[in-house]
Amino acid sequence: MSVKNLPATLLWLFLAGGCGLMPASRETLSSADKAKLNLQMGARYLDMGMLDVAREKLETAVRLDSGNAEIHNTLAVFYERIRDYDAADDSYRNAMQKDPESFSIKSNYGRFLCDRGKYDKAFELLNASLESAMNNRPWFALTNIGLCHVKQNDFSQAETYFRRALQAQPDYAPALLEMQRISYQNQQFMSARAFMERYLGVAKHTPESLWIAFQTERALGNGKLAEEYREQLLGSFPASKEAQQVRTAISK
Repeated sequence: MSVKNLPATLLWLFLAGGCGLMPASRETLSSADKAKLNLQMGARYLDMGMLDVAREKLETAVRLDSGNAEIHNTLAVFYERIRDYDAADDSYRNAMQKDPESFSIKSNYGRFLCDRGKYDKAFELLNASLESAMNNRPWFALTNIGLCHVKQNDFSQAETYFRRALQAQPDYAPALLEMQRISYQNQQFMSARAFMERYLGVAKHTPESLWIAFQTERALGNGKLAEEYREQLLGSFPASKEAQQVRTAISK
């Protein structure tokens, strides 16, 4: 989520099973299959920001199959999105109880706990996710571990994990964005620009990426390009905190 506002996207990529279900045969589906179908739709609506419809589909899914761990995992992300953190924690616990070996649930719950400042348990779950023999997407856990180190202002360790994530998946946008930010903080401005260019190859600008790009180009003495980023930030994200920051920066 930033990935730091990642949950919905992460979850959608983590969803297991049911991808071959065909809505046309819904009348002949079992309750479990209908639950998976509603889970898929709920996760997609969640990723699109259509929260009311997502809630409807996910609540239908859990009524149809309350034992499906991924439904509870998805519900937890939904509750995070609406900032009902107690309900999110309950849903993550339910998911863990129903599938204690799931690397994706461990990664999601670990990230959630890190955001709540529960670092010891967060690292325990994230490392368990990373070390799982079933984890064929280690860059998720690596990036989440890096973000947890950022929360603790341990940028050196964070960078190590972000670089490992990019070794595993070179075009993983959240890790590229974090490396752009860390490179700027380390005054490695050419590196920050390079990570920004790689990021734009796979994702669109966010307020944060534009703010960092603006600062980077100012530091490099490229006033024209910095102005372009400033205009893009103010034009595309006028209500963001980064837009306010850029207004303050140019008034100094």
